[in-house]
Amino acid sequence: MSDYLVIVESPAKAKTIGKYLGKKYTVKASMGHVIDLPKSQMGVNVEDNYQPKYITIRGKGPILKELKQAAKKAKRVYLAADPDREGEAIAWHLADSLNIDKDSECRVVFNEITKDAIKESFKHPRTINNNLVDAQQARRVLDRLVGYNISPLLWKKVKKGLSAGRVQSVAVKMIIERENEITSFVPEEYWSITANMFKGSDSFEAKFQSLDGQKTKLSSKEDVDRVMNSLDGKEFQVASVKKRERKRNPVAPFITSSLQQEAARKLNFRAKKTMMLAQQLYEGVDLGKSGTVGLITYMRTDSTRISETAKNEAKEYIETHYGREYLRGAKKEDKQNSNAQDAHEAVRPTGVMRDPKAMKPYLSRDQHRLYKLIWERMVASEMAPAVMDTMAVDLENNGVMFRANGSKLKFAGFMKLYIEGSDEGKEEKDKLLPDLAEGDTTTAEKIEPAQHFTQPPPRYTEARLVRTLEELGIGRPSTYAPTLDTIQRRGYVALEDKRFKPTELGEIVLELIAEFFPEILNVEFTADMETKLDAVEEGEENWVKIIDEFYQDFEKRLKVAETEMKEVEIKDEPAGEDCEKCGHEMVYKMGRYGKFMACSNFPNCRNTKAIVKEIGVDCPKCDNGKVVERKSKKNRIFYGCDQYPECDFISWDKPIARPCPKCESLLVEKKSKKTVNVQCTGCDYKEEAN
Repeated sequence: MSDYLVIVESPAKAKTIGKYLGKKYTVKASMGHVIDLPKSQMGVNVEDNYQPKYITIRGKGPILKELKQAAKKAKRVYLAADPDREGEAIAWHLADSLNIDKDSECRVVFNEITKDAIKESFKHPRTINNNLVDAQQARRVLDRLVGYNISPLLWKKVKKGLSAGRVQSVAVKMIIERENEITSFVPEEYWSITANMFKGSDSFEAKFQSLDGQKTKLSSKEDVDRVMNSLDGKEFQVASVKKRERKRNPVAPFITSSLQQEAARKLNFRAKKTMMLAQQLYEGVDLGKSGTVGLITYMRTDSTRISETAKNEAKEYIETHYGREYLRGAKKEDKQNSNAQDAHEAVRPTGVMRDPKAMKPYLSRDQHRLYKLIWERMVASEMAPAVMDTMAVDLENNGVMFRANGSKLKFAGFMKLYIEGSDEGKEEKDKLLPDLAEGDTTTAEKIEPAQHFTQPPPRYTEARLVRTLEELGIGRPSTYAPTLDTIQRRGYVALEDKRFKPTELGEIVLELIAEFFPEILNVEFTADMETKLDAVEEGEENWVKIIDEFYQDFEKRLKVAETEMKEVEIKDEPAGEDCEKCGHEMVYKMGRYGKFMACSNFPNCRNTKAIVKEIGVDCPKCDNGKVVERKSKKNRIFYGCDQYPECDFISWDKPIARPCPKCESLLVEKKSKKTVNVQCTGCDYKEEAN
C-alpha cells in the first residue's frame, strides 16, 4: 500500500494528479459529496440552533467504505477537493467520516492541475478552513428551510413536483417582469433622415442632427417635413471637421459569469454545457507524450486576477508572435466586481505556450472551441490597446445640419487576436470618410426620411440573465448554471428562439410566493443574504445568527400561508380535437419540455401527441403529407412530415413553399446570427431572404 492517500472529487482529476505524485501516493475519488442532508426530509433541527442532520448519500456507501479502508492503511491522508466552499465542505465531511483530525494539516488546494502546481501545493498543506465550511453549511441550511417548507405548500395548493428557492425564484421573477414590460410596451414613433453624400467620386452617409442650431427631435412626419422644406438645394458646406485618436482597451480575463456569457454569444453554448466542458479542461486532458495536463485554471471564480508567471508567459508569447509593439504597457488593475472574493485567479490557460492550434489534436471540437476562447481572452488582456482614428464632420444647408461619423483602425493591438462579443451580434467595422476640410462643398444625391418605432426590451437570453444576476449580486459563480437549469426543468420558464419566456405555471407559482413570502423575491434581500454568506466565509459573521434572523420572520409567514393560501386549479386547455384511440377530447398539458397534447381520459387512455404547426409546405418525400413544425425533447424546433412514421422526411431548416428555380428541389431557410438566406437542398442555388 502507498504511504499517502489523496482524495479528490472525480476519477478524471484523480488520474491526472496520480501521474504527478508518484508511487508513494494513492489517489482516489469521492465522486463529489459522500455526506449530505437527506433528500426525504428537511434534515435541519430548527430547535437545536439549526443543526443539520447529515447522512451518507444513498449509493455512496461502498465508496465511503473503500476510502475508510484505504485511509486506515495510509500513513497520512490529504483531502484535495476543489478550492471553494463546496470543496471545503467535502473535505470537512471526509475528515469527519475517516477520523482525520480536522486541525491537522490535511487540506491541499490548487488552482490548476499541472505538475508544478500540484507538487508545490503538497509542500504547503493547511488545516480545513471552518469559515468556508460554515458559509457552505449556511447556504445549504437556508435553501433547505426555504425549499422544504414552501415546496410542500405548492404541491398541496398547485401541483406535485414544484419547488421554490431563493435564487431561482428571483430569476423567474425577472423573466416574468421582462415579459410584462414587453406586453405593456407602447411603441413610440420616431423618424430619421439619411443623406447619401458625394465629394467628387467618394460617397458617404450623413444623418440629420439639428435645425437652426437646435437639436431637433423627429417625432412625426410633420417634423420631417419641416426639415425637408428648410433645405435649399442639394449642396452642403462642411461646417466643421473633428479628428481625434481613440483608444480601446482589452477586456479582463474570464470569470465564471463572463465565460458563460461569451460562450453563449460566440459558441452558442448553454451555461450548463460551458461549465461541463470547462470542468473537463480543468481536470486534465491526455496530451500524448506530455501526459495528462489540466489546460485551464479553476473555472468557478469571480476574480479577474492572474499570476505574475502567467502574465510573463503571455508577454513572451505576444512579443514572439506579434512583436514588442503589441505588448500592453503599464496599466491600472482591472476593476473587480464589488462582490468578488478574489480567492483564486481568473479562468485562464495553465500554460500560454500551449496555444489552441497545438492543442487541437487532443481535444474534441467543443473542448477546443472553449479552450481557444479562454486562451485568446487571457492573452489579449495583456496586449496593447487598439487605436482608432475617428472623424466627425458637420455638413450644413440653410440651417439644416447633418453629421457624418467615420473611423479607421490605426493599430489593431489586442483586436488582432480577440474582440469581445455582444448580445446584439454587432462587430465594429471601419467607416471611412473622404478627406474633408472646413468650407468644402458636398452634394446630397438622396435625402431619405425613414419612419421607426421604439422596440420593447428584449427577452432574456441565458447570457443576459447571468449578467443581470451578477450585476444585482444574486447568486455566486457556482449557482448560475444550476439555477437556469432548475427553472427550465420545473416548467416555470421555456426557451423560445434561445430567449426565456415564462409559462403559466411559473406565473402562478410566483404570484403565490409574492403574496406570502415577498422577501424571497426581493432582489435587495437576496443580494444582502449573499453578502452575509460572504461575511461568514471571511469569519466576520456567525452563520447560526444569520439563519435565525431570517427564519424568525419566515416561520410566521409560513404559518399564515398554510391556512390562507388558496388551492389553484390549473385547467387543461382544450386542444380542439378528439383522441383517435378512445374518442375523448384532447387537451394541452405542460410537461418538462413544454406543452403537449394528451387525452382527457387519462389514466384510462394514455395517448399523447406533440403539438404541431403546419407551415403551408407539401412534403417533398411523399404524395399526401404536409410539412409541420415540431419540437425535439430538448425544445429545438425541427420540421417533418405529418404522415410520420409512414414518411420519415425531416429537416432542421425551415422548408420554403416554392421549388428551386434552378433544379426544382426543396428550398430551405438557412439562419446564422446575422443573416437569413434561402438555399437549395439539391444544388448550389442561393438567394437572400426578404
